[in-house]
Amino acid sequence: MAEYQLAQLNIARIRYATDDPGMAGFMDNLDRINKLGDDSPGFVWRHQDESGSSTETLIFDEPDILLNYTIWEDVESLKHYVYKTEHKDFLRRRREWFVPLPEWPVTVMWWVPSGTIPDILEAKDKLIQLRDHGSTPEAFSFREPFPPPA
Repeated sequence: MAEYQLAQLNIARIRYATDDPGMAGFMDNLDRINKLGDDSPGFVWRHQDESGSSTETLIFDEPDILLNYTIWEDVESLKHYVYKTEHKDFLRRRREWFVPLPEWPVTVMWWVPSGTIPDILEAKDKLIQLRDHGSTPEAFSFREPFPPPA
């Protein structure tokens, strides 16, 4: 097993309430797309609240921001799931369900020692770090990934 694994947090501001018909295309497929991720090569762990996803987890004072928090073996495994599976079709449709968050990066990644699950508030801190300092080895994006620590 590798010394490090990739932690990833992504956020999105919903366009409608989760029970609104405007969100049905997203909400009706959320369990299936999450399971696709769970079953993907390189997947390690996914944060889940009582809903079975993370739709009830709040890390901001804004209840319209949803999150997804996962651990992967490496950047390539996560990238494959995001861009090379059915997940990409939902990514393409994101503007139907979500509004832009110009003040925030959408995704942050960082390396954690294998077997470690950082607290959800640490994940929020990593997002803030990326927003405030850009990509660094401690918090980075798909555009500027960093390798695991030596």
